[in-house]
Amino acid sequence: MKKSLVVLAALATATMMAVPASAEGELIGIAMPTQSLERWNRDGSYLEEQFKAAGYEVDLKFSDNEVDQQVNDIQNMISNGAKLLVVSAIDGEALNTVMDEAVEAGIPVIAYDRLIMHDGSSYYVSFDNYTVGTLQGQFVVDTLDLENAGDAVYNIEFTAGDPADNNAGFFFNGAFDVLKPYIDAGTLNVVSGQTDFDSVATPAWDTQTALERMQNILASYYADGTQLDVALCSNDSTALGVTQAIESDYAGDNTVLITGQDGDEANLANIVDGKQSMTVYKAVANEAVVTLDLAKAILAGDTIDAGLIDASGWDFECAYDTESYNTSEGHNCPSFLLVPTVVTTDNLQEALVDPGYYTMDDDGYLHPTN
Repeated sequence: MKKSLVVLAALATATMMAVPASAEGELIGIAMPTQSLERWNRDGSYLEEQFKAAGYEVDLKFSDNEVDQQVNDIQNMISNGAKLLVVSAIDGEALNTVMDEAVEAGIPVIAYDRLIMHDGSSYYVSFDNYTVGTLQGQFVVDTLDLENAGDAVYNIEFTAGDPADNNAGFFFNGAFDVLKPYIDAGTLNVVSGQTDFDSVATPAWDTQTALERMQNILASYYADGTQLDVALCSNDSTALGVTQAIESDYAGDNTVLITGQDGDEANLANIVDGKQSMTVYKAVANEAVVTLDLAKAILAGDTIDAGLIDASGWDFECAYDTESYNTSEGHNCPSFLLVPTVVTTDNLQEALVDPGYYTMDDDGYLHPTN
């Protein structure tokens, strides 16, 4: 099992004898975007368990995708004496005022999974988000064997994420950069012509919005039975809507290659059932481990650099990056970036069940352990 899950299982029931005295009573504020997307429930749960097991008090809030609510939640954490904030921003450019308040109060902020576009972001913990997109794009290339496609032409449509989420552009650009040479060569054909991020974005990563947009595309461009071969979706909540639209409103062959990200339970069921082709899984249990160890180092006043990776003994891949993410022009945010995993029907057991992230029923369906 991964270190993260071992820690969660062992420390959750352990006494606090081994907890450093410095952790006792220190309040950690954790601000998550919403509970309406499955993955944020897992993130919040893992983070809360990790910090509590290490002896910290935790104030965990979900802000219902309302920026004003998230600002209020973080302000309350500051007022209540939080020593450190872990924030996954609803809108990475809308927290300037409360970030100023955190800086003024001397409270370090870890931007969790989504970069906060403010120089008060002390560190960024996430996955290599551009790589998430390249994995999706490369899956399409490999599955359709586009290198050897000859005169074959495959029709593709894109569904990207929330414009307010800094990661959404990285996901989309990673996939599009891989696929663009094949679009330029005519091997891939975007029948709708919608290839820029703003045209294909999905506010709030909303399933219903993605469903309705795909219904419109199918009615406008595929109603005559034109074959849709690929639906490149940046995450699982949008893939769920796209899949539903294809099942209910598509006149052609329903064997469409559909990508996703996150490993949501409903999408994993669709993978088992052959409706969705793959998802890119980000092991948020490991992301919580990195966040905790980073927070400990910050609060202890330790020097933080790539040495944290070796000192922490993580048994998963993580890189220290000081160049890829900047919160303003000329101001880079030091980042710890984990490596995502492609999940298909072929590696569900190895990638998700064996590490302890999910359990599998006798019928092959998966359920998250947290």
